[in-house]
Amino acid sequence: MLVSTKWLSEYVNTQGLNPKDLGEKITRSGIEVDAVIDRSQGMTNVVVGYVKEKVKHPEADKLNICQVDVGDEITQIICGAPNVDAGQKVIVARPGAVLPGGIKIKKAKLRGEVSNGMICSLQELGIEGRLVSKAYAEGIYVLPETAVPGESALPLLGLDDIVLELGLTPNRSDALSMLGVAYEVGAILSEDMKYPEAAYTESIEKAEDYIKLRVDAIEENPLYIAKVVKNVQVKESPLWLQNRLMAAGVRPHNNVVDITNYVLMEYGQPLHAFDYDRLATKEIVVRLANEEEKIVTLDDQERTLKSNHLVITNGKEPVALAGVMGGANSEVHDGTTTVVIESAYFTASSVRQSSKDHNLRSDASARYEKGVDPNRVVLAAERAASLLAELAGGEVLAGSVVVDKLDKSPAEVIVSPDFINSRLGMKISLEDMTSILTRLKFDFQVANGYLYIKAPTRRQDIKIPEDIVEEIARMYGYDEIPMTLPVEESKPGGLTSYQAKRRQVRGFMEGAGLYQAITYSLTSKEMAQKFALESAPVTELLMPMSEERSTLRQSLIPHLLEAVTYNTARQADTVALYEIGSVFLGETESGLPQEQEHLAGVIAGKWVEHSWQGEKKSVDFFVLKGIVEGLMDLLGHTEDLTFERTVVEGMHPGRTASIQLAGVEIGIIGQLHPAEQKARDLKETYVFELNLVKVLNKEVETLYYAPVSKFPSITRDIALVVEREKAAGELQAIIQQSGGKLLKAVHLFDLYEGEKMEPGKKSIAFSLTYFDPERTLTDEEVVNAHNKVLKALAEQAGAELRG
Repeated sequence: MLVSTKWLSEYVNTQGLNPKDLGEKITRSGIEVDAVIDRSQGMTNVVVGYVKEKVKHPEADKLNICQVDVGDEITQIICGAPNVDAGQKVIVARPGAVLPGGIKIKKAKLRGEVSNGMICSLQELGIEGRLVSKAYAEGIYVLPETAVPGESALPLLGLDDIVLELGLTPNRSDALSMLGVAYEVGAILSEDMKYPEAAYTESIEKAEDYIKLRVDAIEENPLYIAKVVKNVQVKESPLWLQNRLMAAGVRPHNNVVDITNYVLMEYGQPLHAFDYDRLATKEIVVRLANEEEKIVTLDDQERTLKSNHLVITNGKEPVALAGVMGGANSEVHDGTTTVVIESAYFTASSVRQSSKDHNLRSDASARYEKGVDPNRVVLAAERAASLLAELAGGEVLAGSVVVDKLDKSPAEVIVSPDFINSRLGMKISLEDMTSILTRLKFDFQVANGYLYIKAPTRRQDIKIPEDIVEEIARMYGYDEIPMTLPVEESKPGGLTSYQAKRRQVRGFMEGAGLYQAITYSLTSKEMAQKFALESAPVTELLMPMSEERSTLRQSLIPHLLEAVTYNTARQADTVALYEIGSVFLGETESGLPQEQEHLAGVIAGKWVEHSWQGEKKSVDFFVLKGIVEGLMDLLGHTEDLTFERTVVEGMHPGRTASIQLAGVEIGIIGQLHPAEQKARDLKETYVFELNLVKVLNKEVETLYYAPVSKFPSITRDIALVVEREKAAGELQAIIQQSGGKLLKAVHLFDLYEGEKMEPGKKSIAFSLTYFDPERTLTDEEVVNAHNKVLKALAEQAGAELRG
C-alpha cells in the first residue's frame, strides 16, 4: 500500500511530523513501513513553460524548435516529442536542472540549433511508465491552462510529496485504504480523523425508474447498491486527482474511471462504473455463471466461466466478473453520458475463486479477498456520486437501487485486563487499556472486571480475546514489554531413547563407510511402492509439481538407486549411501498418511582396495549383511536377528533375504536383479531397508558383563554335506538349539561346491565352541553334546559328515 503523506494529512492531523518519523511510529505500532519515498527525487529547477511558437528543425524531421516562455524569459528549446505544440503549458527542465538518476541539464546544440533546457515527459521526472495516462505515454505531458509559467512544476504535479510504502500482513486489510491508514495514524498520535464530504444535489428523477436490480446469488452477494448519474461529461481528470492516483500506484484513465479508483484507494471499497446505455436491458441481475458461458473483460481477453463464478449481468449476458474486472461490453467511453455506479459486498471466497481460475488479480479483487468493511459500501457509493457531480458535471438521480441482506453488526469480544497482562507479562493499567481502545475507535464498556468490546467492522481481523491483546500491546509499545526470563525450575535437556538410538545408527553407518543421503519424499506413482516392506494404499498429491513428484514414497530404495546412477555416471567407481527418512503408508483415522521412519542403504563397486598390497574386494551380499549385523549388535539385537531367503520384485531371486527380529519381519536385504541393474546402467548393487521404528522401539535386555573365564574352551569343527538349497542359517539354528548349555558359539567358516561333490550337494563347515565358565569340561561331556548336535542335523536337515 502506497500512502501519500499530503493526501493523508487531509484526514488526520499528522502534527507536522517528518515523514520518516511518522513512518517510524507506524512501524513501531505493528505495520511495517518498507520505504519512505521522496517523489521529487532531488529534482531542481523544473518549472512551468508556455510554448509560444513551434517550427520544424531545418536539419531534422523529427525535431521541433520551440520558443518557450519560462516566466522570466522566452528561451529556445529543441523538442522531439510528437505531441508538442504551440499554446501548450509544459514541464521545462532549465539549464542547471537535476532530474532523477542524477541527470544534469545543460545548454546544448542539436543539429546546429541551440537548446536551452528540455521539455519533459512524466517518465523523465521519475514517474513509472505504467502509471502515465495513455494520452501522454509516448510524449511530453501537457499541463492545465491554469498553470503559471515560471512557477515550479513539482507542486503542480504532486511531486513535492513523500510516500510511505506499507508492508501489510494479510490480516490488516483495513489499512488498504487512506481512511484505514488515517484511523491507524490517528490512534498512534491520539488525533481524531475526519471523513471526506459527500454532498450533492439530487435530481427529481429517481434511480429506481432507470434501473432494475435482482440478486439471485444472495449468499455470494448479500449487498448490492446501484446509483445512476446522468449528463456525465467523460474527459481527462483534474491534475490533483491524477497526481493522487499516480502516487498510490494507479494509472489515470478518464474522470469517471479515475473517480471509482480514487474512492477505492480512499475508502478501500471497490466500485465499478457501467455505461447505462450499453447495458441495453436497463436491468442488473447478479447470479452465478452458466457453465462454459463467455465474457470479454476490460483487458480484451475472452474468458470461459464456470458455474461457481459470480457475474453481473444485464439479465441476458455477463457484463462484469463480480469483484474482479468489468466487461468490455459495458465499458465507459468518451461518448458515455449516463453512468451506473456499482458498490457491493461480494464474499471473499467467491471473488478468490474467480480471480484464481482466471489468473486475474486486480486492486478490487485483492481487497474483496481480504474482506471489505460492510458499513462503507453505502458511503463509498455516495462519495463517488458526489465526485461525479463535481468533476464530471453529472446529475445524480434520487435514491439508490439496493438489495441488502448483509449482517453489518460488529464482532463482540469479552476480555479481562488480567488476561491481557498475563499474556503480555506486563502490568498495564485499566486506564491505559481504555485509553488505547478509545484511540482505536473501539466501542467498549467496563463491567464486572471485564472489557466488553465491539470491534468496528473495518477491523475484520478482530475476533477473539488474543486479538485485543495484540492491539493493546502494539499501541502500548512492543518496546515497552520488559525482557524477562521464565520463572520456573530449570530442566536439563536431553534426547529420548529413540532419538539417542537413531543418533547411534547414524554414527554406525558413517563409521562403516556409508555417506548420508537426503532424497525427495515424492516420487512417481509407478515407483511409489517398489521395494516397499509392506503393501498399503498410496497417497497422491492433488496438485503435483510434476508426474515424477506426484506420490508419497513407500520405500527409500528407489531414490537411493537414482543417486547411485547419478554418481556412477560421473565416474564414481564406488558408491556407498544410507538414508534415514520417512515413508508414507495408507491413511490414519485423521485422513493423513501413516508416516514411518526407515533406514536404507545401498553399496556398489569395490569394498576394499589396497593397491599397495594388491588387495581388492568387490561388494557382495555378505559385506552388506555384515553391516546390518554390526548395527544390530550395537543395538543389542544379535541373538534375535535372523535372515531368511525371500523373493522381492526387482531383486535377485537367489541373493535376497528377509531380515527378521524375534520372528517379526523388519526389512529386506539383497542384490538388485540383473535386469534392474541393466535398466539403471549399474553393475552389481546391493541394498537393504529396515523399519527403523520396529528396530529402535524393541526393548533390549540389560547388558551384563562377565569376567574372563579361567577355564579352557574346546573347539570342534564339522563339515556337513547337505542339499544345495539348504540355507546355512537353518543349519546354524539347529546346531544352537541342540547344542545345550555347553555350546557357547557357532561360526560358519567354509563353503565348498566343487567337482568332488555329488550333483545338487554342497559342503558347509562350522566351528563349534564348548565351554563352561565354572569348570574344565571333560572329553565325555563334549562328545555327548557334540553327538546330539550331529544327530539333530541328520534328522532335521539330512546332513551328513563329510568324509
